[in-house]
Amino acid sequence: MTAKPRSLKNFFLYKCLFALTFWNHVSLSVENELFASVSNNFPEDSSDKKVKSLPLLYRNSHQSKANFDWVVIQNTTESLSLSEITNDNVKKLVALLSSFRQGSRLQNLTLTNMSVDWSALIDIFQTVWHSSIEYFNIYSVTQLSDISSHDFDYSGTSLKALTMKKIVITDLYFTQDDLYKIFADMNIAALTVAESEMIHMLCPSSDSPFRYLNFLNNDLTDLLFQKCDKLIHLETLILQNNKFESLPKVSFMTSHMKSLKYLDMSSNLLSHDAAGVQCQWAESLSELDLSSNQLTDSVFECLPVNIEKLKLQNNQITSVPKGMAELKSLKELNLASNRLADLPGCSGFTTLEFLNIEMNSILTPSADFFQSCPRIRELQAGHNPFKCSCELQDFIRLERRSGGKLFGWPAAYVCEYPEDLRGTQLKDFHLTELACNTTLLLVTALLLTLVLVAVVAFLCIYLDVPWYMRMTWQWTQTKRRAWHNHPEEQETGLQFHAFISYSERDSLWVKNELIPNLEKGEGCVQLCQHERNFIPGKSIVENIINCIEKSYKSIFVLSPNFVQSEWCHYELYFAHHKLFSENSNSLILILLEPIPPYIIPARYHKLKALMAKRTYLEWPKERSKHALFWANLRAAISINLPLADGKRCGETD
Repeated sequence: MTAKPRSLKNFFLYKCLFALTFWNHVSLSVENELFASVSNNFPEDSSDKKVKSLPLLYRNSHQSKANFDWVVIQNTTESLSLSEITNDNVKKLVALLSSFRQGSRLQNLTLTNMSVDWSALIDIFQTVWHSSIEYFNIYSVTQLSDISSHDFDYSGTSLKALTMKKIVITDLYFTQDDLYKIFADMNIAALTVAESEMIHMLCPSSDSPFRYLNFLNNDLTDLLFQKCDKLIHLETLILQNNKFESLPKVSFMTSHMKSLKYLDMSSNLLSHDAAGVQCQWAESLSELDLSSNQLTDSVFECLPVNIEKLKLQNNQITSVPKGMAELKSLKELNLASNRLADLPGCSGFTTLEFLNIEMNSILTPSADFFQSCPRIRELQAGHNPFKCSCELQDFIRLERRSGGKLFGWPAAYVCEYPEDLRGTQLKDFHLTELACNTTLLLVTALLLTLVLVAVVAFLCIYLDVPWYMRMTWQWTQTKRRAWHNHPEEQETGLQFHAFISYSERDSLWVKNELIPNLEKGEGCVQLCQHERNFIPGKSIVENIINCIEKSYKSIFVLSPNFVQSEWCHYELYFAHHKLFSENSNSLILILLEPIPPYIIPARYHKLKALMAKRTYLEWPKERSKHALFWANLRAAISINLPLADGKRCGETD
């Protein structure tokens, strides 16, 4: 008899659970009655089966709501996520969570959009503390009020991690210790309180089991955990985006954390400008993030000596001091987005393997970096304003020898200066060895200069340039003296038909053949000869110039003797000068004897040019041809000149 009623009750219970699965409109009061019925009708040893089956009530009701109490976001045998928790339904929530005792399969609980007072939140904490839940997440508590002191039982918990984000406290006046003591004394491994404008946190009252603390995006200051020696098991501490200002105080905060390995102090207001202030870090600290602060070069005076990974990007560092304390264990260093002008050496980082120095002010990186950092495995130096010049060539060659150690090559390595090379990748930038090697350039320039000087000197000697310069100077000086001393003579016209230039060794032919046939024969030619027409008292050069200028033509008697005479060279030079200055056809060349080319001196290049370009009269050896020679010569001189008495040549009284 007793078995039949019990089976009927069980059948009725299953029918109710089936109805709840499809409709989800039965109120929690009914659920509580069902729970009570289950508790009364099942033996104690079957309570675990009852608890494990409860989450299945909402397995198929994604984001559903029962009597508008709360919204079920997720419901599985191991995870439960609820939203819209208020003071009105918190008792029902506590009753539900009380059913998940230790040993149940539910391990993850997430509550979002809560609007409860402090007492209700403590009730939820206390219930969770003695349940099977290991990971408890609370997101967006919008109205946390009526904060007061509560006793909390931390014993016998399965909870490992508590995460709270976006907690808004509406109380204006309350005792801070009442709030923070609850969290400080929690006996769990991980605690996260983020984005909640938290201004302080108490030191635990006894040795804490905390291994992970995350206080991201709050308003914590340098007062946090000062002289706190209870966090002896803490390994990870995240204080990103708070209001810490003093780096030495942060170091003292960690000095009692004997197990601390990772510390994140990024995006604070940290600086270290106090000279002589000693820093004291946890000896176990191996990874430190100080990025996005206000740190300068002095930060290297306040660093953990056993640090292995150090992040200093986005600060105000301009250089790495050479006299800094050696960080013997440092393997990774991030100095991106600072103000460095060159690659830092590894005198203080002998074991460095990874270096990030991107987005600094490096124009020409040092080429000896890999020599000073022999253990480096990867260098990130891209996105710097590289100046493509000779100094950069060594760095480019360094990349080729590094074996792929430059991270981001070649896309991240681009010329910024000069402007005409902006945007050019460093791998495409090339300069010749001569353009970049100053010593080689100077030696080459010196050699070219010496060669040029030697060539010019040779040409000057070969072409007798000094002689021509001296003759030009004498000609100009003679003309200047003649103009200043006897200006009336400049008005005098031509006085001679021709000036005769010849070698003294050819004087017999000139006196016996040339002069008699021209002056005493037909045509009455007046010749200017140095023996009878040079004016005593004047220099030879001045007499030569005057005779050439007062003569219509200049006759040069050419022979091997002529080219050996220095004065004949003078006369030829001045006559040739007149040829070009007056644009006249005043030269008559008579080849008395053939001149072999090899005996003509180098300075007689004008004579060679004249003989190659101008027609000359050759003295015939046959007497029968002499008459034609003289006729041609008179024809070349033909001009009527006034004589000294006013008569024309050839006229008689």
